[in-house]
Amino acid sequence: MLRTAALFLVFAAAAFGATVRLYLKDGSYQLAGEYQVQQDRVRYYSTERSEWEEIPLELVDLDRTKKEVADRVETVKEENKAQVEEDAAEEAEVKEVERIPAEAGVYYIHGAQLDPLKLAESKIVNNKRRTVLQVLSPIPLVPGKSTVEIDHPTAPTRVSEKRPEFYIRLSKEETFGIIKLTPKKEVRVVENLAIAPVIKEVAEERQEVDVFKKQEADLLFKIWPVKDLDAGEYALIQFTEGKVNLQVWDFSVR
Repeated sequence: MLRTAALFLVFAAAAFGATVRLYLKDGSYQLAGEYQVQQDRVRYYSTERSEWEEIPLELVDLDRTKKEVADRVETVKEENKAQVEEDAAEEAEVKEVERIPAEAGVYYIHGAQLDPLKLAESKIVNNKRRTVLQVLSPIPLVPGKSTVEIDHPTAPTRVSEKRPEFYIRLSKEETFGIIKLTPKKEVRVVENLAIAPVIKEVAEERQEVDVFKKQEADLLFKIWPVKDLDAGEYALIQFTEGKVNLQVWDFSVR
């Protein structure tokens, strides 16, 4: 039984291309390509001297040798399993990316579903004046404080995941991210604006969410939150800082 177990572990290790440390009871070891227990002796192939040698079994710490071989074989199996899983995940992601439409926009991933988010119509509100924010076309700004808002208290798209994943295909090279919206009566505030008089410089204040971003192709990114999102109203935005030309795709977390 001892000989069979030893041979099994050695041949298993050899199959993984491993060099065996044949431990001796004095703490030293011999490097062996393989070994065999033959009655009262251990025959092994020395990788240092490239020849077969023998040593008395009573001098060999066989338990330590077998344990190291078994541990090494198990490690290799786990590494191979992890590699197979990683390759499968990469293949699945490639197939997922291939499903993303060519049109610029935001696409929500949930299970096997991939749904487009509707581009929200945002407005700049200054006192009682409401002006539709034209996408990619900055409008004249009134000095003072204003807000960028979206009508309706909640988004048409609702997600149940705490860390939802999205793809965003940009319309051009711009900054993008996820923000939290602020409820305000029957609207949601995207950001607050402070427009300086005369020079018309704009300071934009928004509640940004920490996110991971992974570029999948030219102008195509995968984006998801670093931490769980609390229940509430959120949006993905594409923008140029200081230009007030936001594109907004809103969603609710419930």
